[in-house]
Amino acid sequence: MGTRTNWSGNYTYDANKLAEPATLDELVEMVTSARAVKALGSRHSFNGIADSPGSQVSLAGLIEPPRLGDGTVTVSAATRYGELGQALIAEGRALHNLASLPHISVAGAVATATHGSGLRLGNLSSAVRALSILKADGELVDLDAGHPDFAGAVVGLGALGIVTELTLATEHSFDVWQTVFANLDWPTVTERFTEIMGAAYSVSLFTDWSEDGVQQVWVKSRDGAVTELFGRSPETVQRHPVGDNPGDFSTVQLGIPGPWNERLPHFRLEFTPSNGEEIQSEYLLPLDAAPAAIEAVRAVADRFRYLLLVCEIRTIAADHLWLSTAYERDSVALHFTWVRDQAAVEAALPALEAALAPFDPRPHWGKVSVMRPKHPRLGDFRALAERWDPRGLFRNAWLDRVLG
Repeated sequence: MGTRTNWSGNYTYDANKLAEPATLDELVEMVTSARAVKALGSRHSFNGIADSPGSQVSLAGLIEPPRLGDGTVTVSAATRYGELGQALIAEGRALHNLASLPHISVAGAVATATHGSGLRLGNLSSAVRALSILKADGELVDLDAGHPDFAGAVVGLGALGIVTELTLATEHSFDVWQTVFANLDWPTVTERFTEIMGAAYSVSLFTDWSEDGVQQVWVKSRDGAVTELFGRSPETVQRHPVGDNPGDFSTVQLGIPGPWNERLPHFRLEFTPSNGEEIQSEYLLPLDAAPAAIEAVRAVADRFRYLLLVCEIRTIAADHLWLSTAYERDSVALHFTWVRDQAAVEAALPALEAALAPFDPRPHWGKVSVMRPKHPRLGDFRALAERWDPRGLFRNAWLDRVLG
């Protein structure tokens, strides 16, 4: 087997085999006969969460068409949000929100608490209403909200077993108008943060942490195009959040309405998302700490800015899923996209993480950090994982570091 890396090329997998079952029975046989195994999704994590000291398994061969229920949709684990959105549009249905990339798999995004933006919008895992998990002994367990392990299992980090399908809440399809505004100074951002982030259904800020402030504000509205933001008019050309990358790679802006699945992501499914060769880090903090946290990062920005492609600031509503990074607190997320220099990024992160430490940061499970994650339910989840996987089939070096 040749060398395999994640999507951006910053992480090389140690797993000695990649299995690709064509049936559920084949998957069960692979799991029950393995000494160690992990599911490998769309490879959009930037750390070793999906690696294994044994083998990896892809569920791409088990994808079936989405099944609509009463206000829900049931999807195969390896389904990408881009394809799911297209299927839902055809049925007049929608998800409440999407991440910036439509290229990611549903199971992988849910397992890592990946999110979009919106003051009143939960992350992608908050839409889960049921899921099926294949355990180490070959038992396929179905969980819904009435199951005692449901809240612990949804954001499962791949530690309990292999998720085979998920049921998500849906709503009626809706249109979104996306506009981009340029250049908000730091005093406006910090003094009116909640007002800015609440200006529409979903709002994202992009900055390089220079003294000028925020370079771009992406505003996604369900109520018509937003035509003014603190005296500023919308941009009149397509923008990309990263450097000089083509604006055509981004979803349509300019206040032109379009279906939710073509506007809520930042990037179009048919193009390489973001910058491609990059590393990502992200930290979620209490929403009310946003102004102080922004000032704290500004104070140390000279120590990492030379590595930064862009930083995105988003908001996420609280939920009750144990390992959600928005567990029981409305959150602000500071998302850093770095040049692909692993050693330099890891050397710079301690200064950034020290600046954020007073605000109880929770690092994104699928991205690069050097801090030991702290989470109020981490001990409960450790016990849950030991009960579900007593022989450690789904453990790996990353989980050993996180769970201890």
